[in-house]
Amino acid sequence: MIGYVTLGTNDFEKSAKFYDELLAVIDAKRFMESDRFIAWAVSPEQPAVSIIKPYDEKPATVGNGTMVALAVDSNKKVDELYAKAIALGAVDEGAAGPRGDGFYAAYFRDPDGNKLNVFHAEFA
Repeated sequence: MIGYVTLGTNDFEKSAKFYDELLAVIDAKRFMESDRFIAWAVSPEQPAVSIIKPYDEKPATVGNGTMVALAVDSNKKVDELYAKAIALGAVDEGAAGPRGDGFYAAYFRDPDGNKLNVFHAEFA
């Protein structure tokens, strides 16, 4: 159902580098970009995560309660992506671990303060 999510940035180059390195852990690559927008996905047919310079040219701000959740295929990938995010300067919002039956997740904020989650779910 979700096609893509955009995250505002005030430092386009820093944000692009962060997401290039972070999303490489799950084999996501840039598939669309311009001077104000970059989108990454594991394939063009899958949902994408994007950074964007706000169209109104005002500073990007973080939406309280807004979060992007990245689905991966194993708990190990959750651990790897979370560790990579922290190594790249992300801020911890909840270390990797179980969050109820069949749901394993980690939470962090990117260099602009956008909140992300990476999760693996196995529901019976």
